[in-house]
Amino acid sequence: MLKKGGLILFQGDSITDAGRKRRKSEDLGKGYSLMIKKILDKKRPEANYRYLNRGISGDRARDLLDRWDKDCIALQPDTVSILIGVNDTWRRYTGNDPISHELFENQVETLIESTLEQTRANLILLNPFLLDINEQVSSMREDLIHKQESIRQLAKKYNQTFIDFDAAFKTASSNQGPDFYAADGVHPTKAGYELMADLWVEKVLN
Repeated sequence: MLKKGGLILFQGDSITDAGRKRRKSEDLGKGYSLMIKKILDKKRPEANYRYLNRGISGDRARDLLDRWDKDCIALQPDTVSILIGVNDTWRRYTGNDPISHELFENQVETLIESTLEQTRANLILLNPFLLDINEQVSSMREDLIHKQESIRQLAKKYNQTFIDFDAAFKTASSNQGPDFYAADGVHPTKAGYELMADLWVEKVLN
């Protein structure tokens, strides 16, 4: 799946952004993007993969659409990893700004079709997740579950890679507790990012 010398582009919201320095184009932040780079560079140093992170904190699917030409198509990546959806759910509860499941799915599908039509990239669609640290966060699953299903079905429809982070966190949390992986239920701790990076590499290389 990963092309030798190819460009891997990470896209999404704050979970992908991970504090990256916007003025430095190649800065990957401190999250799973950076950890994936370290793992791949160690496992396959001869591959000379290139990496860019264009995650932006607070983004929803519609925000990705607004900047997709500049932050994806123009870069002509070989692999595009997308994690989006939690803010589309979160704003319903914290800002009274709901996004219908149908609209969300249409927006993500537009991203997928645009990328497949205008680049030669493979897509890696990542399941948005919540960790059940309390009832307030867990209650948001009634909305997120539909957006998760949209991502899953779109990956299947377009024959692209799907990685289920939500299921992985559920399994891991049964041993350590959810706050070990994301203290607020959304933003991963170092351990949470490590879990994401390990699963991403395992899925993509196998």
